Amino acid sequence: MDGDVHVTPRYLAGSPGYGDAGFAPVAHWPHHHLDEGPHQLVVTSPDHRIRIGWAGDDYDLWTISAAPDAVSGPQWTAIVNQNTPPELVVGLTAALAQDWADGQDRFLAAPSPYWADSVAPLVAAGWERTGAEVGTVELAAPDRNAGLYINRSRRDLEDGTQLWAGPPGWGTRAEITFSPRTPSHLIAATAAAFTDPTPAARWRESLHPELAARAQLKPVVPPRPPVPTPRDLRPRLGVRPPVQVGSIPRWSTATTPSAALPARPAARR
Repeated sequence: MDGDVHVTPRYLAGSPGYGDAGFAPVAHWPHHHLDEGPHQLVVTSPDHRIRIGWAGDDYDLWTISAAPDAVSGPQWTAIVNQNTPPELVVGLTAALAQDWADGQDRFLAAPSPYWADSVAPLVAAGWERTGAEVGTVELAAPDRNAGLYINRSRRDLEDGTQLWAGPPGWGTRAEITFSPRTPSHLIAATAAAFTDPTPAARWRESLHPELAARAQLKPVVPPRPPVPTPRDLRPRLGVRPPVQVGSIPRWSTATTPSAALPARPAARR
């Protein structure tokens, strides 16, 4: 089991400390284990144009990027911090794996000029627009525990799009930040992972108290063992010893001499 509680919504589950779920869609890609540098593991597309770096003990846990060729600088970058559930990162890595398999270089497409194309899954899930700062776009989840921020034109703020979840704090706020040239469909795929109703499994004792207080926790019920089939039971039965069957007649027309009766003592006179 991966935990003893199911956490809903999944964006409040925090990081379990490993990124297996996020790497699952690209598990067949080349893996590069590094002894030096900020990243312990770098997974690349077979042509090395998509790079997914994992820094197991850093604040920026994931660095995901794409480039026109294997040796050029990244065209766009996504930075994922250490509090982000890998169940959210899988939305991005799955989309990248599909784009690369299609062979159309969609992962290098120019972003849509319409910001709504990046946030369509959030709007469909009931996220509402908040804030009124000129040059920015802000959306909030119905529970106000997650949101999205886009800086479109304010020069005093960092450009790009950020998805966040959880209360502010070193151990609670999850953040996924996309650089300005990130394709819109990749941001939308990541946003869709925020709205996925599937819970995330976590160990209750490792879940941050502030996240546990805001989320819904349901105990994980272990699956019942499968009922054995006759084929499963057959080897356990073994071979029974054969029953001895004799040729003992139950009746016969022949008579056998009766046993001699004991002699009576002589009668006394």
